[in-house]
Amino acid sequence: MFNQGGLSLQQAPPISVVLRFFITGAIFGTLLAAALLFFKERVFDIYSYQALIITHILTLGVMASFMIGALFQMLPVIAGIVLENPKKKALLTHLLFTTGVILLLGAFYSSNTILYLLSGFFLGASLLYISSIMIIKLFRLQNHSPSSKGMLLALLSFLITLIAALYLLNILDGLFEEADFLLFKQTHFSFGLFGWISILIISISFQVIEMFYVTPSYGKFISKYLPLGIFSILILKSVLSFFGVNGIYFEIPLFCLLIYYSFATLLRLYRRKRPTSDATVWFWRFAMISLIISVSIFTIDLFMQVGDIKNIGYISFIFFVLSVLFAMVYKIVPFLVWFHLSNEGYLKAPMMYEIIHPKRVKINFYIHILLFTVLLLCVYNANFFILASSLTLLSFGWLLYHLIYASYIYIDTKKNGEKISWG
Repeated sequence: MFNQGGLSLQQAPPISVVLRFFITGAIFGTLLAAALLFFKERVFDIYSYQALIITHILTLGVMASFMIGALFQMLPVIAGIVLENPKKKALLTHLLFTTGVILLLGAFYSSNTILYLLSGFFLGASLLYISSIMIIKLFRLQNHSPSSKGMLLALLSFLITLIAALYLLNILDGLFEEADFLLFKQTHFSFGLFGWISILIISISFQVIEMFYVTPSYGKFISKYLPLGIFSILILKSVLSFFGVNGIYFEIPLFCLLIYYSFATLLRLYRRKRPTSDATVWFWRFAMISLIISVSIFTIDLFMQVGDIKNIGYISFIFFVLSVLFAMVYKIVPFLVWFHLSNEGYLKAPMMYEIIHPKRVKINFYIHILLFTVLLLCVYNANFFILASSLTLLSFGWLLYHLIYASYIYIDTKKNGEKISWG
């Protein structure tokens, strides 16, 4: 995960920057549990406001919160990029972003024009602000690694996703006409899921998988060309769709690249040099299996309508993302607490296993797998939504508890711990 110069406090942001977004993401995860309980089978109706709310709790409230927090940490570490005044930038982004997400959910629920306008303002201000800063820093970088190039493409995809989203919000609040609504909606969907989310995960994995799990390298084709290939396909698909070109010509190669990446990652995890029992490895494996299931269903749906099975594809893609997020959080947070306290000179800085014990991570994995299974049952029987809601609350609540506990250990050690005296 580290660049050649190693990780130093001069590069790394304060731990509060990262934990702020991680805790927010976990809180939105608990809100997701309540939404599942009240909305039930309506979440599978893609034209309902319930589906919009669930989708954006996941993609904005949960996924974007974790990913923005991760980028504050990863850009200095992987790319050597210095984000000046990270605490101020993170605080401003967090406040505007969280307010915007809440207003957007309210707008979907009420169809209130003012809420659409306000949510667009807050989300646009926060996400355009931080993404533009990160993109400019990456463009100015002299020596790119495959991961830093991929993060740049992911952020450009995020920017396109955001612009399309703001356009759609202006249609919903009545400022623009609906002429190109479906085309912009498809662009928003494609760049959000397969550009921003997928490319970012793929790019980070080039460093994380090899470093944390001591695996063989991905090789030149994947690390150098796969993120660029995905991004190029999305650009071509979006541009040519405005001229009436069928998107199937682009979705097939896109899905093939994602499946290729999944199998390549599974192979590297299988060949890792330290084959110890590690629940974060289990999360990564399940993420890749989920991505294969999801993309396979989407591919079949291009040629024949699969009906309710497509919902299984969406659920599987969600669990591809969530599995990676859980793996990353449980690996990164204990390290960050230990790292910051050790480098600040505290004699009794807790070890990583004392901050979040590996056995507790395994418990969360078992809950995660059970939740996935129950959600698949929900596709065919709405009675399982009560259990799905309970498991969602338990899964994100378990994660939230450990994030808060890690924060407590850090604060308590800073307050009461003994520091090394340098004379």
